[in-house]
Amino acid sequence: MELTTLDYSIIIFFFLTTLTIGLVVARKSGKNTSEYFLSGRNMPWWLLGFSMVATTFSTDTPNLVTDLVRQDGVAGNWVWWAFLLTGLLTVFIYARLWRRSNVNTDMEFYELRYSGKPARFLRGFRSVYLGFVFNILAMSGVTLAAIKIGQVMLGLSAWETVGYAAAVTLVFSALGGFKGVVYSDFLLFFVAMIGAIGAAYYCVNLPEVGGIDKLVSNPDIKDKLGLVPSWSDKKAVITLLIIPLAIQWWSSWYPGAEPGGGGYIAQRMLAAKNENHAIGATFFFNIMHYALRPWPWILVALASLVVFPDLASIQEAFPGITEDKLGHDLAYPAMLTMLPAGLLGLVVASLVAAYMSTISTHLNWGASYLVNDVYKEFVDKDASEKKLVAVGRLSTVLLMVVSTLIALALTNAVQLFDYIIMFGAGTGLIFILRWFWWRINAWSEISAMFSSGIISVIISTPTVKAMMFGADGQEGWFPDWFQFPFVVITTTIIWLTVTFMTKPDDDSKLFDFYKRIQPGGPGWKKVLAKAAAENQDIVTDKGKWMIPQGILAMVLGCILVYSVLFTTGNFIYGNISQAFMLLGVVIVSGFLLYRTWKRIGKALMA
Repeated sequence: MELTTLDYSIIIFFFLTTLTIGLVVARKSGKNTSEYFLSGRNMPWWLLGFSMVATTFSTDTPNLVTDLVRQDGVAGNWVWWAFLLTGLLTVFIYARLWRRSNVNTDMEFYELRYSGKPARFLRGFRSVYLGFVFNILAMSGVTLAAIKIGQVMLGLSAWETVGYAAAVTLVFSALGGFKGVVYSDFLLFFVAMIGAIGAAYYCVNLPEVGGIDKLVSNPDIKDKLGLVPSWSDKKAVITLLIIPLAIQWWSSWYPGAEPGGGGYIAQRMLAAKNENHAIGATFFFNIMHYALRPWPWILVALASLVVFPDLASIQEAFPGITEDKLGHDLAYPAMLTMLPAGLLGLVVASLVAAYMSTISTHLNWGASYLVNDVYKEFVDKDASEKKLVAVGRLSTVLLMVVSTLIALALTNAVQLFDYIIMFGAGTGLIFILRWFWWRINAWSEISAMFSSGIISVIISTPTVKAMMFGADGQEGWFPDWFQFPFVVITTTIIWLTVTFMTKPDDDSKLFDFYKRIQPGGPGWKKVLAKAAAENQDIVTDKGKWMIPQGILAMVLGCILVYSVLFTTGNFIYGNISQAFMLLGVVIVSGFLLYRTWKRIGKALMA
């Protein structure tokens, strides 16, 4: 495949525009850490919402979706669709709480909520653990996808792809800071979406595929079209639907879908003008991310099953692909090689946009941890703002280099997704409850974090895995689908035990936290009673506790977004009557959600 002059012109214009944005905002972003990492806390909801969507539209996402669809059908996407529950819980409950906290990073929350040395250790360790280790793994997955796209579409070696992509992104991210990331994300979103939709339309209408009608009626594709797993396949129902919806969404930590909010989503909520802008941004993100954006990728994945039915056909078409990078996720860039001039340049630019958006966000987010929660707290407390910004830029370079090296050793996107999900298993419930139950302390989180990681490593050992879950054809103690729930159950038992075996946080810390956040609810009754006994007035919000209404809004929001997702799918499949029925559900749930949220707003303003 060769790019034409038109293709190169589109790509170069896009690069220059993006770099210009970074250069224009560089001076103001470098004034202090608040500007460099939070853009002065003055961002509107729509700009932050587009930034969230653009950030999660990375080069590895269409590859991951393609891998899931080719192996488990469209229903395979429930492993990440289930995180909508987490996202809407953040929208209707936690966005407001995060904005009230007024912290610089979500890691700073630990010393706001917990007391003593355990809180300080947790802040420092988790800043390195998430900001460096997990952040690098996430960036490695994105860079791996870029490497595969470079190999398939442009014939570039892994080192060439990494060199070009990393250099441009690194310069842009280090100079522009958070403001540069958010401003450019607005442009990157539209470039990425236009490219994805254009690619889907062209791929579905390839002569080999024959259009949407022939695609959905193709006998080799029909069993892949279901929006939920076939109920006759019990293992698929359990692993793809029940576990994600019943356990995974609340129990696992995953970048962009953290239970209770966190990571770069929390960074954007903290950068919002106020609580309402934080809520608006996260709600807009969840609608776009789950309901509308997946379909262009799904259509390309389905079309790829006609053109490249197996891995052998991909290998035959692209003999230059190295064995360690061969996987079903390669089918996405393989399909893009068939695009015509002009559209090809736009799609390549859209993939570059996706890469730059995600990587620049992760670089700025990870650097914010290393600067605010590690360097400033444990290395140089008296560092000037100018020095902290310089450390932030140096941290950006470090994160980019290390993630790139790890990407060269990875094989596929699903491999990394499964790894991150397993390592965060069992920790999510703490992130949800720590705002509303006074008894959770720093030791709860420390024990959950370590036990989840250690247990995941142990059961990933081939001998142990075979003995417990029947890996490699051996009969184990448990069915293999029980691997994830086993980690969750064991981790939860451990952290609950540790919670009640260790001392609670200092009363003064709990009083200060309640006074600032006003979480309310039965989980703080004992603290409120203590405060009243000591004549301390820590209740400033005298209104009705609105969390039950927030949960109702979350449920209605899930019905709304999933209905939009299924309505779109049924229109695409040609199931018009089902699509209109689901559209009715969209309208009713949307109306009820509007009424519910209006009641919440009135109660909070009263």
